[in-house]
Amino acid sequence: MIIKHRNNTCSQQHTAPSLIGRAGGESAFFLLFLLTFFVSCGGRTRQGTTPDTIALQPAPAFVADSAMAYVEAQCAFGPRVPGSQAHEACADWLVGKFQSFGAEVSEVRTTLNGYDGQPMTCRNIQARLFPDAIDRILITAHWDSRAWADNDPDDTRHHTPVPAANDGASGVAVMLEMARTIAATGLSYGIDFVCFDLEDQGTPEWAEDTGEESFWCLGSRYWAQQAAAIGYRPRYGVNLDMVGGRGARFAQEGFSRQYAKPVVDMVWHLGIQLGFGEYFVLKDAGYVTDDHLPVNRIAYIPCIDIIPSVEGAASSFGPTWHTLSDTPENIDPAVMQAVGQTLLQLIYNDNKQ
Repeated sequence: MIIKHRNNTCSQQHTAPSLIGRAGGESAFFLLFLLTFFVSCGGRTRQGTTPDTIALQPAPAFVADSAMAYVEAQCAFGPRVPGSQAHEACADWLVGKFQSFGAEVSEVRTTLNGYDGQPMTCRNIQARLFPDAIDRILITAHWDSRAWADNDPDDTRHHTPVPAANDGASGVAVMLEMARTIAATGLSYGIDFVCFDLEDQGTPEWAEDTGEESFWCLGSRYWAQQAAAIGYRPRYGVNLDMVGGRGARFAQEGFSRQYAKPVVDMVWHLGIQLGFGEYFVLKDAGYVTDDHLPVNRIAYIPCIDIIPSVEGAASSFGPTWHTLSDTPENIDPAVMQAVGQTLLQLIYNDNKQ
């Protein structure tokens, strides 16, 4: 059983990557990725794990205050619920912001049906840095706000849209700051940033549970189908979800280990080596249905999920998850700093310039 945005009770076995639905050539591609990832990053392996110490290459600094300003700017539009004026205005702002960094921006607009059968507008936004480079890395996050604060302790608020400072804006803010920094610094390969829409419009807690998981991650599913159709093949992907909440801790999500364990190992070891061991915890977490899942299963891109696994809270995603308390006041720039700097190190550790 897979539970959207909740750790489940599945066993935490480190199984071989699942290649469901792949042809033999695609399996060979994934195995080649596993072999070359460690070689290109300059690390040694020991019984299938990354090295304790990784040679760090020069990487630019991630500016947490800038990322925080991007969180506040998104929230200033109001909840970015699909179909709302805030949704349209924020999407236009995201397009312009990525363009201001010199990215080649494209978007796909479509209409997808929600859990209640009602159509929802979808805007997936892709920003490509150094678009002529063949070798590429994928960084993703969702930008929509949940239409219902159905986890709020006050049940009179359950039909109120979520401000989505953490669950949406924080991941996009980290991507924006990464894009600004990378564009100013340069790379020997390309980076694709994708803002997924309609991630957070799954069946509300108070509605009848149909057992249907497909209403979550609608935007990334649609994007993955298109990516598979054109044979889009970045080296790997990293999805960011709720990467700014106070007290956040990031354990290693189950599907990430299943489909892209080398990337998981490298990210967590880099984070710890950079001094962010308070946030990157070497511990197995449950399996989460998130935007990385269609990227792995439909587009066949090895992709991990950086998502909180907080112990002792009402939700493993932290106390503000799907509540009206998910506001900029509850964002910790130090958490975004840990995630953003670790990913910049990951990217620049393989820079050949």
